[in-house]
Amino acid sequence: MTDYTPIQQQYPAPQAAPPRNGLGTAGFVLGLVGLVFSPIPFVGVVAWPLVVLGLILSAVGVARVRAGKATNKGLAIAGVVVSVLGLVVSVLWVVVIGKAISDVNDQATRKYTIVYSVTGDAKTADIDYSTFEQSTSVHSETGAAVPWTKTVEATGIYVGAFTATTGEDGGTVTCKVVVDGKEVKTATASGEYAVASCTGF
Repeated sequence: MTDYTPIQQQYPAPQAAPPRNGLGTAGFVLGLVGLVFSPIPFVGVVAWPLVVLGLILSAVGVARVRAGKATNKGLAIAGVVVSVLGLVVSVLWVVVIGKAISDVNDQATRKYTIVYSVTGDAKTADIDYSTFEQSTSVHSETGAAVPWTKTVEATGIYVGAFTATTGEDGGTVTCKVVVDGKEVKTATASGEYAVASCTGF
C-alpha cells in the first residue's frame, strides 16, 4: 500500500493595488474650474483661491506618485498645468485692471487748457460756451465782436458746448475749439441767424 501525501497548492498572495491619486484629481478639478473662471472680469476673483489650491493639491499628488503612494500621475501633472495657466491669466487680469484704473485716475485729475475762438466776416455773433470751474456750465455773450477768443481751464473728463450765431446782418462765422494746443473741433455757418456749432468736443 502506498502512502499519499496531500499536496498543498500554493496561491500567490494578492498584491494590494496602489491607491488612486485623490489629491491629484482634486487639484486638477480645482485648477480647471479656476482656469475657466479666470478670464471672466470680476468673476475671475473666485479663480485666485481655486488655482492656488489646485496647484498645491496637484503638486502634492505628483509627489505622492513619485513616492509610489498613489497613481494617476498624468492627471496630477495636468492639474499643475491648468492651475499654472489659471494663475497666469488671473495675474494678467490684475495687471490689465490695475492699468485701466490708473488711466481713469490720471484722466480724472488731468488739467486741460481750452481755447474757444470765433472768426469770420460777420461783425457780431451771439456766443455760447462751456466753462468747467466746479461743474460744467454754459455762458452766453450776446452781440460779441468778431473775431472773439476765450480761454478756460478744465480738469478731468469733460464735454463742452460752443456755438456762434450770426445776427440779422448775416455774414460768416467759424467756431474753433483748441485743447492743449490741438484743434479738436471746427464748424462754419453763413447767413442771417446761422449757427456754427462746435458742441460735443
